[in-house]
Amino acid sequence: MSKEQRAKVDAMLRQQPRPEGPRSVEAIRAGFKALMAQMTVPDGIRTTPTTLGDRPALHVEPDNGPRAGTILYFHGGGWVFGSPQTALSLTGHLVAKTGFGAYSVDYRLAPEHPFPAAIDDTLSAYRALLDSGQDSSTIAFVGDSAGGGLTVATCLAARDAGLPLPAAIVAFSPGLDATRTGESMDTKAAIDPIFTREAVEHTGAMYLAGADPHQPLLSPAVLADLTGFPPMLIQVGTNEILLDDSTRLAARARAAGVDVILDITADVPHVFQSFAGVLDEADEALDRAALFLGQRIRAAGAAHTSAVSRSPSLRAGLPPQSPRNGSPRN
Repeated sequence: MSKEQRAKVDAMLRQQPRPEGPRSVEAIRAGFKALMAQMTVPDGIRTTPTTLGDRPALHVEPDNGPRAGTILYFHGGGWVFGSPQTALSLTGHLVAKTGFGAYSVDYRLAPEHPFPAAIDDTLSAYRALLDSGQDSSTIAFVGDSAGGGLTVATCLAARDAGLPLPAAIVAFSPGLDATRTGESMDTKAAIDPIFTREAVEHTGAMYLAGADPHQPLLSPAVLADLTGFPPMLIQVGTNEILLDDSTRLAARARAAGVDVILDITADVPHVFQSFAGVLDEADEALDRAALFLGQRIRAAGAAHTSAVSRSPSLRAGLPPQSPRNGSPRN
């Protein structure tokens, strides 16, 4: 356990500026960028700006080349702030721990581009991967916070569009209920060091732009039919007002016959995995996420890999299959 580490992280988050009234979009974006710049990005990876679909993206790979499989990553930020760069501690550690390459999508943000712009962009990115020849069984959706919500919303949109679904979903502290009806919105208010109801409703209103929150793409934790969804890993901390977004989605997934793992860590905040290298629970959670991704992508693509391995001409160009581990920077 890491009681001292958890206390240090909690204190750090509580020191962030908390003005009396709602902050401007510019202030929110600048503050989040400054906070995430303090997170550890592992060595042993390389990043390349690219385009996926019709949006910019950041391609993150191990220095010594990726294994077969792709992480399609959706960053957090309340659908209003954040970028692939602010999520690099998360994508970087997942790439280092799994050996998979990742594409982190720079989807459009509210209030300039409200619902459903973000979902349109993430679905377009997934289509682009499929159109490039990648099999859905080698792709996993991964995201944090609002991006965790986008993993589910994008999967719903893909299913509605008749697309094959990805091999797996991993969601870190996902935002899954625009109706804000979870009991944890109130019961965890005193111990959440990051969010208040007022704060999430402020940014949420920018994303909604008047849309009814009572629809599956906005509130999948309470309204979505998850039938046919791929295996899911949901990680969340007990010290966050969005806790019940995760617990209720997991219950819906279980009721729909979906293979789901609800991974709750005690006494840690929203998207605690960002504190890899500082908080033991963050490193351990990312290890579990990497194991899950390796199992699901490997299992889903096993038949394809086996066929390739029997062909000498293809086997010669096959990337190594063992995971690569990068070491955190000091």
